[in-house]
Amino acid sequence: MRKIIIVIVSGFILFNSCDYLDKAPLDLISDNDVWNDEALIEAYLSNSYYEMSYFANESPGNNWDGDVFFPVFAINHVSDECLSQWRDWGDALRWYNYKFGNLKIQGGLLEWWGYGPIRRLNTFIEKIPETPLSDELKKTRTAEARFLRAFSYFAMVKRYGGVPLITNAQSIDDPDEELFRARDKEETIYDYIIKEIDEFANDLPETLDNSNLGRPSKYAALALKCRAALYAGSIAQFGKVQLDGVVGIPAEKANYYYEIAYTAGSEIVNSGKHALYNVDEDKATNFRNLFLVKNNSEVIFAKRHNNVNGDHGQGGGNGWNVDFFQCPRPQGWNRGNLDGPYLELVEEFEYIDGRPGKLDREAIQQGLWTTEELWKDKDPRFFATIYTQNTPWKGNKIEYYKGILLPDGTIQTTDSYDGILATGDQDVDGTCFGVLKYLDESHDNMAGTNSAWATSDQDWQIFRLAEIYLNMSEAAFELGRTPEALEAINKVRERAGISLLATIDREKIRHERKVELAFEGHRYWDVRRWRTATDVLSREFSGLRYVLDYNSYKAGEPKYKLIVIEQIDGAVNKPLFREENYYLPITLARTANNPKLVENPGYQ
Repeated sequence: MRKIIIVIVSGFILFNSCDYLDKAPLDLISDNDVWNDEALIEAYLSNSYYEMSYFANESPGNNWDGDVFFPVFAINHVSDECLSQWRDWGDALRWYNYKFGNLKIQGGLLEWWGYGPIRRLNTFIEKIPETPLSDELKKTRTAEARFLRAFSYFAMVKRYGGVPLITNAQSIDDPDEELFRARDKEETIYDYIIKEIDEFANDLPETLDNSNLGRPSKYAALALKCRAALYAGSIAQFGKVQLDGVVGIPAEKANYYYEIAYTAGSEIVNSGKHALYNVDEDKATNFRNLFLVKNNSEVIFAKRHNNVNGDHGQGGGNGWNVDFFQCPRPQGWNRGNLDGPYLELVEEFEYIDGRPGKLDREAIQQGLWTTEELWKDKDPRFFATIYTQNTPWKGNKIEYYKGILLPDGTIQTTDSYDGILATGDQDVDGTCFGVLKYLDESHDNMAGTNSAWATSDQDWQIFRLAEIYLNMSEAAFELGRTPEALEAINKVRERAGISLLATIDREKIRHERKVELAFEGHRYWDVRRWRTATDVLSREFSGLRYVLDYNSYKAGEPKYKLIVIEQIDGAVNKPLFREENYYLPITLARTANNPKLVENPGYQ
């Protein structure tokens, strides 16, 4: 490698130290210059963070392919959490369409084939020993690069199963057998991730100062180990071995991985370096602020953002689009509410006393209801995660109603009646729910009219302590250690402000993950690793319609006739997850480029 090209992209910095940006332009710099200049070495590694696009909620790229645009929500739309409500827009529709059995051998969903970034990390790891950095900094930055490399392999193995394991910097002059590798076993990749973390975790700092926020700590590495081992245990327990182990893990290895997951989680918890966020007295407010307060006690590792436009680096910013795309109206494009949570997800939120949240759908469609009656005593996380009719927003209340129930019993759906508009100002043809999690009410959601929609500065939380508790609960349960499983899950429920469980089972653990981690990019991977996706993602979903009652509105206490909307995704296409979709396809393009890359089962 005679030359190294480094592209500094505005906004890729995930931490605060930016001194090297004062250096000379870095469009084409010699190998010798890079590895003999501390600032350029730091720039090289920093650019690697930018290449980890999956940090942006599993996005396949950056800018238009990342968290300034629709791809950041694709993983929500293919799960059972929500639909895409901007279905008249090609980019909002593209990934959502995979939900209907359309993931075929051509691929295109959640792609991340990370060998370019991995090669650059391999180069960094090989070059760093001979650089002028201090021995301590060499050790830390090497561990950091190994963390990114291990995470990259985790991003691939959970998508494709076994992939070629390459830990040296390949050269174009290498022989074909070195350049064109066969796929390693899925078990081999998970074992590599775990072993790597064991080797470098203690070389990472336990805590980070302000100049290093966004880099991994020791506990971020352990969180990756905890999650990866849990996934491996599930695949061993519920999956099947195919292609001589290229996909699947032997069942007898399940407990081995669960033990690793539980132990890694315990080390994080017992360190005392992180605590569940529990600052606000009101539990709904507390859960909302968990995602708005930067660097709070629960955050283990996050993708950092600022409030400067991140759309193709305009203004040099690192903002993202969550507020503009997910907010209620008013909004610059008169849209917002991209994700429409299903009524089924809403029903997952229990009541404070632990009663199931499932609505009596026949009963609620009889008579009239206030929204207070409808959602009374729901899990506080519901009010912090979901917005719906009458949710407070920017000093007003959200209006989702469609139609006015007139005194004669008829419903008027156009124009107005006695000065009352016949419909609310939201997307009344969607599910009548939106995602409140991560939304900042102070954000200017009208700025998108000036192409400045990517200005949200909330950090995306990749690892947080509640997930670790839930990982521990699941691993302990599958190991037969029910007291530990119950204790871990009740830590999360106690913080949420909901009654503690007296007993534990697999479904309660899975339910708790679905509620606590909703719209955080976990659900799709969870149902894949549990091998339940062919059931839970192959079904029709529903939404809710509110009809405003005229008489109660005039009396000062608005009530609503409720209508459950079946087949909310449409009557033509039914959501369908095929058996082969437990792994993404390697794709024709990749197998044509490297004939040793055997395709995953079921794709033709």
